[in-house]
Amino acid sequence: MRFTTNTYPKEQRLDAWRFALQRASLSLENTPDTNIYGELVQVESDSGITFTRLVGTPQDYTFDFRETPGSFWLAVILDGNCLLRGGSSLIEMDEGDMICAPGDKPASLQLLGDHRLLLLRIPATSVDQRLKAPMPQEPRKLSADSGPTRLLFSLLASLADMSMELTPSNLRPVELSLPEFLLASLMSDAPPRALGGAAGMRAALLERIFQTIEMKLSDPDLNYQQVASEHGISPRYLQKLFESIDDSFGHYVKLRRLERCRLDLISPLHSQKSISDILFQWGFNDSASFSRAFREQYGISPREYRKHAQSDDHAGSESLRRGRPASRRDIASSKAASDTFAEDMEAANAAAQNVVPIDDDGSVRHHHLPVSPQTVHWGYFSSLLAPALTIKSGDYVTVETLTHHANDDAERMVVGDEGAESVYHWDEHGKAVERRGAGPMDASAVGRGAGEGFGVHICTGPIAIQNARPGDIIEVRILSLEPRRSCNPRFLGRSFGSNAATFWGFHYNDLLTPHDQREVITIYEVDNGKERLPTAHAVYSYRWTPQTDPSGVVHERYDYPGVPVDPATIEKNYDILQGVEISVRPHFGVIALAPSHAGPVDSIPPSSFGGNLDNWRAGPGSSVYLPVQVAGGLLSLGDPHASQGDSEVCGTAIECSMTALIQVIHHPQGDMPKMLKDLDYPLIETEDEWVVMGFSNPDYLKGLGEDAQSEVYKRASIDHAMRDAFRKARRFLMTTKNLSEDEVISLLSVAVDFGICQVANGNWGVHAVIRKSLFIA
Repeated sequence: MRFTTNTYPKEQRLDAWRFALQRASLSLENTPDTNIYGELVQVESDSGITFTRLVGTPQDYTFDFRETPGSFWLAVILDGNCLLRGGSSLIEMDEGDMICAPGDKPASLQLLGDHRLLLLRIPATSVDQRLKAPMPQEPRKLSADSGPTRLLFSLLASLADMSMELTPSNLRPVELSLPEFLLASLMSDAPPRALGGAAGMRAALLERIFQTIEMKLSDPDLNYQQVASEHGISPRYLQKLFESIDDSFGHYVKLRRLERCRLDLISPLHSQKSISDILFQWGFNDSASFSRAFREQYGISPREYRKHAQSDDHAGSESLRRGRPASRRDIASSKAASDTFAEDMEAANAAAQNVVPIDDDGSVRHHHLPVSPQTVHWGYFSSLLAPALTIKSGDYVTVETLTHHANDDAERMVVGDEGAESVYHWDEHGKAVERRGAGPMDASAVGRGAGEGFGVHICTGPIAIQNARPGDIIEVRILSLEPRRSCNPRFLGRSFGSNAATFWGFHYNDLLTPHDQREVITIYEVDNGKERLPTAHAVYSYRWTPQTDPSGVVHERYDYPGVPVDPATIEKNYDILQGVEISVRPHFGVIALAPSHAGPVDSIPPSSFGGNLDNWRAGPGSSVYLPVQVAGGLLSLGDPHASQGDSEVCGTAIECSMTALIQVIHHPQGDMPKMLKDLDYPLIETEDEWVVMGFSNPDYLKGLGEDAQSEVYKRASIDHAMRDAFRKARRFLMTTKNLSEDEVISLLSVAVDFGICQVANGNWGVHAVIRKSLFIA
C-alpha cells in the first residue's frame, strides 16, 4: 500500500490520511492541523511481517495490533523525536532510537515535529522457533550502544529508504536475518533485572547458544558437546537449558534445519537447486528421513510444498499482469507447441497467399492493403506468416489499420463498416480471426480464448520487401494518417476512438480509492481537422463490467481483445472532461518487422525489431528505421492512435482505427548511409529530430531465455530503459557525428531530451530526442 496526502485537495487531506492510517491498523489520537502532510508505504513479507514507513508533520499515532495474538511491534525513529506512551511507560525517543513491545498492548507515538519512522508488526509465527526468551511486557528501548542494535538500525533504515521498491520476494533475506538481529539486540547489554533475573540470564545464554547453532547448521557433525565446549559449560548443563524451555538440542537443531530448507525451497535464488542439494546443504544426510520430518512439521512433502509455493507466486504476481504464465513452459516455448503453431500458420497462410500479387515491370507503384480476416494477424508477430503483400523498395502503400478497441463502442466503430465487421465477426459458432495473441489456441493457460490475449494488437500485413535480408534496414516513411470514419448511419462520417484505463496501467495500484479498483473506458470523438486543427473531445465514459463473450466466457477484467461490450450492462457517464480539447497527434503504436524467433511473439512488448513502440513522434512526416531479422523483413502496422502523451500512463492512448499512406525504402547492408550502419534498434527520424528508442530489455527474446515472454513483464524498469536509451544515444552520436565519448556525454546532458515513451507495454520505453539543429556543419 502506498499513500500520500499530496494527491488530494487540501480540504480532503485529513480525512483521506485518517482513512489510510486505519487501513494500516493505525489511527490519529488527536486531530492535527488541517495543513497535515502524511506519506505511508506498507509492505507485508511472505511470513507476515508488516513494514510501514510513515513520513509526516507533527501528529499522534496510535497503534493496536491485538488482532494478531502473540505478535509484537518495533518502532524505529529515522528522523525527528517523539514521546511513546504504552501501559505505564512514557519514553522519550530521538533520531536513531528503537523500541519494541508486545502487540497486545496499544501504544501511541506523539511526534513532536516533522518525522520519518518505520513501524514493524512481527507475528509470533515468524520467530516462534527462535523466540525462547520471554519478550518484555512493557515497551523497551533497545540499547543504541550495542553492536547488534546498530546493525539492526542500519538494516531497517536501508529498508525504509527503499520502501517504494520493496516486494515480498526481495524481503525474504530480511525475514531470515531480522529475528537474529532483533533477539541479539534485546539480549545485548540488558541488565539481569530487564531480562528477568536469573531466568533472564539463562535466556541470554540460550540466545548465544542459538546464534552458535545458526552459524553451524550446515555442519552435519554438529553436536551438543561441541556447542557446550564453545560456551564454557558442561554438556549436561546445556541439556538442562533446553529442558527449561521444554525442548532438546537435537529437536531444536532439526527444526531450525527444516526451516532453513523450507525458506530455500521457495526462494527464487535457489530455484535451480534440487531438493537433495538443499537438504544436504543444511546438514541432513538422508532424503527419506528429511522428507518424512518435513511432512511431519509442515503437513506437506517438500516437493509438493515447492510446487505449491511456485504456483502461488505466479497466481499472485501474474494475475494482474499481461503476458503468459512463466510456469507454463509448454506454451509455445516447447517444440511441440511450435510445431502446432507452424501447422496453424500453414493452414492460415494457404488462404492468404497472393492476396495482392506483385508485377514484374520494375516500376515504383502504389498498392492498397485493406483490412480483412486474410490481411490481418491479431496479437502476435511471426516469421512464419505468409505476406499479405509483396513490394519493392520505394513502393507506396495505402494501409488500412483497425484498433483492437473498436468493440468498446461497436455502434460507433464497427457497425456498418464492412472491413471492421469482417475482422471483428464473432458469434457462438466462432470468430473470423480466431487467434488473438501468442498463447495456446485451446486456451489451456488461463481460459480467456484462442491465443489467450497474450498480445492484443490487430496488425495489418505482413508486407514483404523484395531482397530484404538480415542485416539490412527497412525505412518506413509515414506520409499521411487519417482516422477511419464511422459507417453507421447514426454517426456517418464522424471518427471515434477509445481510451481504456485498465489493470495493466501504471496508475492501477495507485488509485486514491485503492479499495475501489476499476477499469474505465472513455470514448472520444476525433475531429477530422478540415476547418481547424484536428482535436479530440470526450463523449462519455463507463466502468468495465463483467462481459460474456459470444463463446460463453465471462471476462471480469479487460483481459482479452475484441470482447463485445453489451451496452445494456454499462452505465454511460456523459458529464466528463467538459471544456477540454485534446490535440490530435496521429501515429502508429505498432510498427514491426518479424522477429527471428521460432514461435509466435506477443505483440505487446517492443524490442529490437520494433513492435509496440507507442511513441507519438512516429506520425505523418516521420521515418521509422527497423533492422531486418528475417528474409523479406515482413512489415506489420497496427495499434493506430489519435493521440497519446509520453508515458501512456493508464495503459492505452486514444485507440482509433486509421488509414495510412506509407513509402517503404530498403537499405541493403552494404549500401546504406552512415547513420544506419550501426543500427540494431528502432530509430525514428522527423524533419527536425532523431528519436533513439531505449527499452528495459533491448532484445528481450534473446536476453531473457526460454521464458522471455513472461520474464519481460516482470523486469519492466524505467532505470534500465533510461540506461539503454543513454547507451544507444551515445553510440549514435559517436558513430554518426564522430564525437568523442566525453563530448557526447556533455552534449547528452545539456542538449538532448530524454523522455518516457510508455510504461504500459511490459518492456518500458525511454527515448532520447536529438535535435538536428545542434549540428551547424
